Amino acid sequence: MAVIVGLRDMFTTKTVCGTLKEGDRLDGKTVFVDGSSSGLGFAIAVGVARRGANVIMACRSGIPGKGEEVKRLSGNPNIHMIPVDLSDFNAISRLVSQISDPSSLIPHPDIFILNAGIVPSKARQTPQGLEEMFMVNYFSKFVFIRLLLQQGILGIPNSVSRVIFVTSESHRNPEAINWEGFGEYREYGIKKSMELYGYYKLLLVTFARELSRRLNPGNTINTAVFAMCPGPVNSNIAREAPSFFQPLLKIIFGLFFKSPQKAAIPVVYLTASEDMKGKPFDYLFLMSRQEIDEKAADPMNGRKLWELSDALLDKIHP
Repeated sequence: MAVIVGLRDMFTTKTVCGTLKEGDRLDGKTVFVDGSSSGLGFAIAVGVARRGANVIMACRSGIPGKGEEVKRLSGNPNIHMIPVDLSDFNAISRLVSQISDPSSLIPHPDIFILNAGIVPSKARQTPQGLEEMFMVNYFSKFVFIRLLLQQGILGIPNSVSRVIFVTSESHRNPEAINWEGFGEYREYGIKKSMELYGYYKLLLVTFARELSRRLNPGNTINTAVFAMCPGPVNSNIAREAPSFFQPLLKIIFGLFFKSPQKAAIPVVYLTASEDMKGKPFDYLFLMSRQEIDEKAADPMNGRKLWELSDALLDKIHP
């Protein structure tokens, strides 16, 4: 599917929604980026650092080396790294405690970029007994946001200006959201993994839209919520594919997929551009504005997803 999207992107003319200008700066702002030790997340961290942001890199690995590399590439010394394993509820809880601690040397985030994602070769259980891809690609985002709301970091006017979700056009692929057995652990292999990747992106876009409704009731705009698809990215997300596929994947990724640096441009645009002021929600595919899938846009689906996610959170963390 990603190869098809890559080919389509090469030969399709799109209406560009705007451009990232030299004057779109982030001086004095603190930008949080998860999954930022490699690939797209690393390129995003470099991109926002070059525009003057203080950057918080939340990573499972690469500490402190990747932070030092961001400093070198951006010329910005204001880079902070926090270790986190997004498959573990307790690690996410510690992360929120660190960024909410008023005595911490880490500055309070103004903008959150939630980028981390995985495509595992098979199902794996998390420390709380959930399925790892479900946890990392969707539920960790919900848990993180709910903890931010509880701590008063998010949800208070003028506390956080933007929340940006890196999602995928593959959120359109599933026919429906399956509410039965929500969050239950199930075994699967690599073929099912690719299907579930799009399904969890559907949950993520649905959540992003619902979050905007809750943060921006009526005509108020307290915190903008944006989602975007960067298109196929030449990253290490398929590192768990079978070894005999790896040489072919390397060729395909090199020919048809964007470099992380190019793929990061729309994310940096959503983070820094003055064009995005006054918008409670938006979705971009590359630099083109699109409507999200109707399943993700449906307020009833948004409410139900939030309620089931809340119930699951209460179950694993009473």
